Amino acid sequence: MNAIETRNLTYRYSNTSKLTPAAIEGIDLRVEAGELLAIIGHTGSGKSTLVQHLNALLKPTQGLVLVDGKDIWENKKAIRAARFWVGLCFQYPEYQLFEETVERDIAFGPKNMGLAPEEIHGRVLRALEYVGLPRSSLGKSPFDLSGGERRRAAIAGVMAMEPQALVLDEPTAGLDPMGKEQILAMIKRYRAETGRTVILISHNMEEVARMADHVLVMDRGRAAMHGTVEEVFSRGAELADMGLTVPTVTRIFLRLREMGMPVSAGVYTMERGMEELRKLKREVL
Repeated sequence: MNAIETRNLTYRYSNTSKLTPAAIEGIDLRVEAGELLAIIGHTGSGKSTLVQHLNALLKPTQGLVLVDGKDIWENKKAIRAARFWVGLCFQYPEYQLFEETVERDIAFGPKNMGLAPEEIHGRVLRALEYVGLPRSSLGKSPFDLSGGERRRAAIAGVMAMEPQALVLDEPTAGLDPMGKEQILAMIKRYRAETGRTVILISHNMEEVARMADHVLVMDRGRAAMHGTVEEVFSRGAELADMGLTVPTVTRIFLRLREMGMPVSAGVYTMERGMEELRKLKREVL
């Protein structure tokens, strides 16, 4: 079942000439319910423009966006429903924190949904648990938290609306290694406990290899590739032509194959790499 679908999705900024290439053009995409789709591409390739169409922040110049099988621009009711059905978390979301306390910030979205106070409180607590923050942080100012904690609190504000699809634009950008691991662990836990659809924009190929079910590659406003991690990363030369790379561990194993080592070309994570090395050791001995 498709959670989100786009058909011939095209967007051109209104202040640009028709001779200027569209920001995105002809995007046909299907995202299945419960999957994690990673979107990669160089800066300016159209990644963020694409996801801003999924909850009606941008209106297509041409084409359709279907959420749960419905055209989100059919009427005002459909637009409002899409904005709650698809939760979008921008890059550096902590810059959008503005309430006096963490609790009020996380509750902001559910309040706008018109929910009862008891339901709002329950959602705040569930979101706080997903992102791994203690309840003691609820009464604090968001600005008393560390950078990584502020990031997680901001994401909790989107999770508290309990969208069917969560879109995260570079959620680990600018964080230290520990902060990045906490965010990735948070996403894994959220998926495991909710079964919700997640769309992740990332420049980090190792993150994509570890997290994604499918990968969409954007290039110059178009969908250049769409497939499983193995299908996409096996086309390393084409990715390089677009200014992208495969994970470091993949490059290492491809080089080992070039040197005549009997190892798989489909190694995209450190865990898989260790399995291949153990297999090679057994064969050699």
